[in-house]
Amino acid sequence: MEYKYAKRISQIKASEIRELLKLTEKPEVISFAGGLPAPELFPMEEIKWASSHVLTHNGEQALQYSSTEGFTPLRKWIADRMNAQLGTSFCDENILITHGSQQALDLSGKVFLDEGDVVLCESPTYLAAISAFRAYGCEFVEIETDTEGMIMSDLERALQTHPTSKLIYVIPNFQNPTGRTWSLKRRQQLADLSAKYHVAVIEDNPYGELRYEGEPLPSVKSFDRSGNVVYTGTFSKIFCPGYRIGWAAAETDVIRKYVLVKQGADLQCNTMAQMIISAYLENYDIDAHILSIREVYRRRRDIAISTIRRYFPSDIKYTVPEGGLFLWLELNEKINAAKLLEKCLEHNVAFVPGNSFFPNKQKLNTLRINFSNMQDDKIAEGLIRMSEVLSHMFP
Repeated sequence: MEYKYAKRISQIKASEIRELLKLTEKPEVISFAGGLPAPELFPMEEIKWASSHVLTHNGEQALQYSSTEGFTPLRKWIADRMNAQLGTSFCDENILITHGSQQALDLSGKVFLDEGDVVLCESPTYLAAISAFRAYGCEFVEIETDTEGMIMSDLERALQTHPTSKLIYVIPNFQNPTGRTWSLKRRQQLADLSAKYHVAVIEDNPYGELRYEGEPLPSVKSFDRSGNVVYTGTFSKIFCPGYRIGWAAAETDVIRKYVLVKQGADLQCNTMAQMIISAYLENYDIDAHILSIREVYRRRRDIAISTIRRYFPSDIKYTVPEGGLFLWLELNEKINAAKLLEKCLEHNVAFVPGNSFFPNKQKLNTLRINFSNMQDDKIAEGLIRMSEVLSHMFP
């Protein structure tokens, strides 16, 4: 049977990262591809206790339908933590629980985007955000970035040139894919431009708790005086990704619109998962857990950087992130990272070619390395294999 599909289906492509993850499920593959947390750091015993506690004391509630907005104690905890760490002034009514921050991006597309609208984004930007927004028929305008983040003069020029701009999508902390962090001044300027041009900002912050050096910076949302900034966060990187619990935080009238479109998507997030996370937060020290994660990831970042410095070609450019999960490499212009990947897979090493992180441009000589998921010795071994492939392909 020949189906009459919606137009948006032709605009949706399979996620390159998700497809790569299928290949890297083989135990012999050293994978730098997905942004996967280290599974050995999941708090297994604590989660077992929290699960038992919830079922024993609140089992009927945990196994029942619940509100679209989410479990109130968990929403209150998120609001309080954001206020303490990021300079916001939220309460539980400003928080919507979502299936990871990825669902918050999809809901943002439903709330804000019509076909032909413009999304302004960093160049490069998060691949899955491109996929989420593109499904709603938008166009992308890439804004140049440097070591301080999105270049504000370029952003303002784009806002003037594209009056149909509806969204500015940014990852100010340890950006995916580059690992870069925005300066304080750029965060303030973004909030000002958002107000001046009446354009919403999606501030995506899945990695903000994973800082290894330097001082934490306030959120873009903390400078928002117009109510234009929507903040997204997740427990996937600091607790465990399998529960798929994240959130969107915004002004109450904006959250109400997100609630409406979420009701049409899935009604609510997993009640049990929300209550288990809430029980964990109430009875254990999440900050101590995050500290242990940081120590491991900092060491793995340093191993990756030192290996690249020692074995990779001297003309390579790479970021040294203050936190997060990723390094960004820019190779010699004659090197196609997709072809490099093909050869590396023959040696059981995987990474993500960088071209997919550009919605419009062609940057074939870039790639992203994840350093959080592999054991220390595997990081060094895998990168040495990559360097050897590089030297044989491009002597």
